[in-house]
Amino acid sequence: MLTFCDKKITAIEPGPAFDAAEWKRVSGEIEQSILISSSKVGREYSFSSFRVLGSWRGERSGVQILPPPDDAPHPPVVRAEHPFILEFPIKASDFWPITNHRRAQEHRNLTLLLNLLLAGRTSFQPRRSEHFWASVSWDGAHPEIKWVQQFFFAKLGEAVSDELSPPASKRLEQVEPEEYYTQVGHDGEGLRVPTDLDQAICNYMALPSGNRAKFDRATFWIDMASRQWNISVSASFTALVSAIESLTERGDIHQFKCPTFGKPTQHEVPSATRRFKDFFDIYALDAALAKPRDDMYSLRSGILHGGDLMQLDQDLAFGWDPPWWNERELHDELWSLTRIALRNWLKKPAAT
Repeated sequence: MLTFCDKKITAIEPGPAFDAAEWKRVSGEIEQSILISSSKVGREYSFSSFRVLGSWRGERSGVQILPPPDDAPHPPVVRAEHPFILEFPIKASDFWPITNHRRAQEHRNLTLLLNLLLAGRTSFQPRRSEHFWASVSWDGAHPEIKWVQQFFFAKLGEAVSDELSPPASKRLEQVEPEEYYTQVGHDGEGLRVPTDLDQAICNYMALPSGNRAKFDRATFWIDMASRQWNISVSASFTALVSAIESLTERGDIHQFKCPTFGKPTQHEVPSATRRFKDFFDIYALDAALAKPRDDMYSLRSGILHGGDLMQLDQDLAFGWDPPWWNERELHDELWSLTRIALRNWLKKPAAT
């Protein structure tokens, strides 16, 4: 019988159907798996909004970006989801489902991290894929329309290997961070990386479990802001605010209600609006202005409480009226500030 608190197992106790012999066997398998676990390399496809024409390797982090094989599907246009192979260190077990779970989890987390650290968008194929109508060809007069499923497949080779693959003959260009985050864009040059990418990944890997969980939530919400943009600009906007709130202390009253922690305790913390502003004061002071921050949180509160909706979601915006421009500029500024603040937080994270 398992007792959970805040999604974590806090106690394991015998239930009515407890079998001591079976428990001993399972415990032995787990302990043996821990004893013989070893460092391996996980491999999986990720996607970049830039063509990946070369490789990059983090000598300290053990993370590697590789171009896809020549026979992998390639989009026929420059601005698309271009596949690449991501390699990364994992702890392997002699029990394949555990190893594969670790591989899938680390691939997801590192792809979301690269979405923050690299220009453009870095993504992975969702597990819950959807079906939709699509134009699969166009002859200028009669489009061919089909009901299709979102899906990608290409040869990967071993999903888990003993060591990193040999790098490609061409290396990805590295650019100083100050220039990278302000000037690198879609200019046909393909993917480039900042010179401090390896250090940033190492900073992430060194996070204590509590801070890493918070940061993973933040990068999840940044990814959701991208995914929701075409569906709802309002939802995309609130996702960016949630990314910031993931790294602040939640709620006006912070309570611990788990029995294992003893009596519930609570202490006063600043309001959500105050914490939102303070976060930018600490991690994006030079870029964040007080008035836009007030407007950002006010708009977010209106959306989440059902009192507001951005004009783009109401099909009322044609691109020239001031309210539309104000909301679009606010979204763009929050997008930029959120990425700046999260990258700075990773350099000097708050205490757990």
